[in-house]
Parts: sequence; structure tokens; C-alpha cells
Amino acid sequence: MGAVGPIQLLIVGILFILLFGGRGKISSIMGDVAKGITSFKKGLKEDPDANSDKADDAIDVTPPKDDKKK
Repeated sequence: MGAVGPIQLLIVGILFILLFGGRGKISSIMGDVAKGITSFKKGLKEDPDANSDKADDAIDVTPPKDDKKK
């Protein structure tokens, strides 16, 4: 049960080639996922003060409070 046979190695090899090899659609998707993760990490490292002026320009859409209770 613990031995790895040639059939299991063949299956793993085929999966590896499908996911990471050649110019297939799956490999391009995996590359896009990697680019997305990289850009997400880069966005986390950005200076939060650089976007603070956007928060100052935000419009207040909070509805006014009614003093009358029904």
C-alpha cells in the first residue's frame, strides 16, 4: 500500500505536464494566477497614505436621522 508504482508515477507526470508544461490553456491559467498573487502582494506592500486623499473626496451618503419615532 505504501509503494509507488510506475502507473502512479505516470499519472503524476501527466498531471504535472498538463498543469505546468507546454502552451496549454491550463498552464496559462496557472501563470495568470501567479501574476494575480504577485500583484496582490504588491498591493499590500503599497503605502496606505498614498490613497488617503481619495477617502477625503468621498461623498457622505448616510441618510439623515429622523427625530420622530413612529
